[in-house]
Amino acid sequence: MSPSVPLQEMIRAIRSARTQCEERGVIQRECAAIRAQFRQADNGGRSHNLAKLLYVHMLGYPAHFGQMECVRMIASPRYSEKRVGYLGAMMLLDEKQDASLLITNSIKKKVHDLGELFAPAARSLLSEKNHGVLHGAVVLITELCERNPETLERFRKTVPDLVQIMKGLVISGYSPEHDVAGISDPFLQVRILRLLRILGRNNEAASDAMNDLLAQVATNTDSTKTVGNAVLYETVLTVLDIKSESGLRVLAVNILGRFLLNNDRNIRYIAMTSLQRIVGTDHNAVQRHRGTIVDCLKDQDASVKRRALELSLALVSATNIRSMMKELLLFLSSCPPELKSQAASGIFNAAERYAPSQRWHIDTILHVLTTAGGDVRDETVPNLIQLITNTSELHCYTVHKLYRALLTDISQQSLVQVACWCIGEYGDLLLRGECQETEPVQVTEDDVLDALETVLQSHMSSPATRGFALTATMKLSTRITDNVDRIRSIVSIYGSCIDVELQQRAVEYNALFKKYDHMRAAVLERMPVIEKNSPGHTNGESTKEAVKEIQPAKVKQAETLLPQQPTNQVCDLLDLLGGSEEPLQPNSAAGSTVPVLPISTSSTAGGDLLDLLGGLEPAPLTPAVTVYEKGGVTLTLSSEKQSDSGLMVTLTASNSTDSDISSFTLQAAVPKSVQLHMKAPSGDFLPARGAAKVTQMVVLNNPNKVNLKMRIRVSYTSQGSAVQDTVQVDSFPEH
Repeated sequence: MSPSVPLQEMIRAIRSARTQCEERGVIQRECAAIRAQFRQADNGGRSHNLAKLLYVHMLGYPAHFGQMECVRMIASPRYSEKRVGYLGAMMLLDEKQDASLLITNSIKKKVHDLGELFAPAARSLLSEKNHGVLHGAVVLITELCERNPETLERFRKTVPDLVQIMKGLVISGYSPEHDVAGISDPFLQVRILRLLRILGRNNEAASDAMNDLLAQVATNTDSTKTVGNAVLYETVLTVLDIKSESGLRVLAVNILGRFLLNNDRNIRYIAMTSLQRIVGTDHNAVQRHRGTIVDCLKDQDASVKRRALELSLALVSATNIRSMMKELLLFLSSCPPELKSQAASGIFNAAERYAPSQRWHIDTILHVLTTAGGDVRDETVPNLIQLITNTSELHCYTVHKLYRALLTDISQQSLVQVACWCIGEYGDLLLRGECQETEPVQVTEDDVLDALETVLQSHMSSPATRGFALTATMKLSTRITDNVDRIRSIVSIYGSCIDVELQQRAVEYNALFKKYDHMRAAVLERMPVIEKNSPGHTNGESTKEAVKEIQPAKVKQAETLLPQQPTNQVCDLLDLLGGSEEPLQPNSAAGSTVPVLPISTSSTAGGDLLDLLGGLEPAPLTPAVTVYEKGGVTLTLSSEKQSDSGLMVTLTASNSTDSDISSFTLQAAVPKSVQLHMKAPSGDFLPARGAAKVTQMVVLNNPNKVNLKMRIRVSYTSQGSAVQDTVQVDSFPEH
């Protein structure tokens, strides 16, 4: 049999085989001939050969070697080859084959130049009576218009024809051939509406030509069936996307409002999605359905709830802020956990824009913190503090309300932080008990300190919250008179806290109580008003620049308080704080309480004084000496003389490599006559590129005053490898 025999001859030869062995021989010879012709670069009989191979495949014989030929034929410009190529792909390929990806990419390429060939014929097909032909023509015209702007302009002239076809479908009587649930050919109607939407977009003439039709479809289509709702939805999308009349847009919004009352959740969902898109341009029309939208907040479906929340927040305005906020706060108290953060953020933004009064604004935010304090964003606390600071007439009211909230619940960390801050700033107003805004409550100094101690000792309090509580306790030392010793005792306890942030603050506060008690009142005075940077700032924006603007005034104020102090006392203070020429970086543990900016030692005494409470990075009390630097790990040592024989050594480790270091530990050995006590380290993880440090405190007691030496073993794991090294320190920085 010749390799070029036609398909019919091959079929006849196979069928005439008397045995299965003879049939296999015929197929093997033909497959060999087909393989040889597939390898030829220019093969005119490709479709002929693939057709024969498909017949072989139907008989159950292997035909996988024709898969790549299917890909080549699909990419061919010849229609005859494309047709057989697609047929071969359907039969020879499945989703597990790599060639299917090539075919998918080939299908995605459309030849734009060929579109011009179909445009005249597509327009003439609009006069056909057969609905199948009309449907295909509309789909083709839609594709051509989406891909070529020139073709789009040309087909805008067909709008009257499309309007007539659509009117015929709307007003036609019952037709068994095309009727679906009482709607005449809804598939064709949807396709025509989509094409009209494309043709009428950004074109007033085309939009005017279809306005009457869209109104007729919107009013005459039955909305009790899913089929009718599909046509109505496409009508609404078309009305909202073209340059339609205002009355028609209101009609479209009303249709979406009816969708919100539908029992089908999918219909309610798409209605709210569409309303969300137009609420900015047709706000008043959407507002008419506010009640229905708010009711959707109670829907059981999480997706519907989320859309209803987004739409409800978009509908909040100055005229309905009180009623809408009442509904939103009610929703916040019972909404799913995954929506609490979004709801809280939206309520904050709405309150910032439309708050009728400052007291209402504060009450609303406090309500959110009480309900969902664990789900609010990080900037909520400083923003609320700024709001409270700027509302001086409500300081007494706010501190009383926050104190009662603190006694009720200390699990909401954001609420507890703001409450601690207010008690520290305005604790004197709380103790007076004179507040016209609320019922008078007698609060004693012990009551306030008990509340703050509860926060400090609670396992629910985060390190940042404890920082707020400790700073508030310290601030109360200048606002109360009978319990200063108790405050001193509380602060001293945290001087040896395992948390470095609290330990550092406690050490600084203890220094204020002892050596610099005369400066305590000036350092702990009330925060000034925090001004906003520029018009238009919202609570969602940072207030760092505002703090920078306030700092010079604060420095001047401190300067006026310090001239009577001897110069050597100020220098001693600088030594205590480890003053250096490099600016110290601020820290966020309780930095909202006292503003701190980088100030060098050359600035005024008052400026250095402000650094005392500024939440600095752990800084050595004497200049640090680098004792180990290897493999990107740096270890510095500083010391402070505690007594005649006692020395506090601070070891600080950092990592300058591009990979994190874990299981970092330090071990130390000293001469036998020296007593050594190593405190708990600040951690065992060193992030890459010096993002954070590990601090280890070592207490040495040298009663015999021998020459101090220390051997330090450094151990850690980096990139899966364990590293261990030893360094010896023969001398210590002098204090």
